[in-house]
Amino acid sequence: MNNLKLHGKFLLGELEIDDDLKITVKDEELASTRKAIMFDTLCNDVIPKSITEIRRLSSRLAGYPGMLKKEDFERTVLTMVYTAYRTAQSQAHQKENWAESFVNLYKLVMHDLKLLSSQAPTSQRT
Repeated sequence: MNNLKLHGKFLLGELEIDDDLKITVKDEELASTRKAIMFDTLCNDVIPKSITEIRRLSSRLAGYPGMLKKEDFERTVLTMVYTAYRTAQSQAHQKENWAESFVNLYKLVMHDLKLLSSQAPTSQRT
């Protein structure tokens, strides 16, 4: 199964984000699978969690020549999900910072999708 589809399954299976911002899959049976454990590691150890780290990621990806690697694209989309969550949970100035970070990631993803759609169908990500 495509990792992005699998990550979507975890997201739809409901996630819990605790006060320490640790992300876990609520469904215990699903959470015990090898793929869910890898998803847990990706969410808690790989994707950036601070505005500074997310801005650094956006800056790095903005300078990326051509299309993003599949893994970078998937991590960016997951970072967008996390950023949307933080935007919804924040107040005033922090909300603006999180929203700006989300919009920057969105623009990067949209740019990448436009590059993907301009490619021949045989060269699309799988």
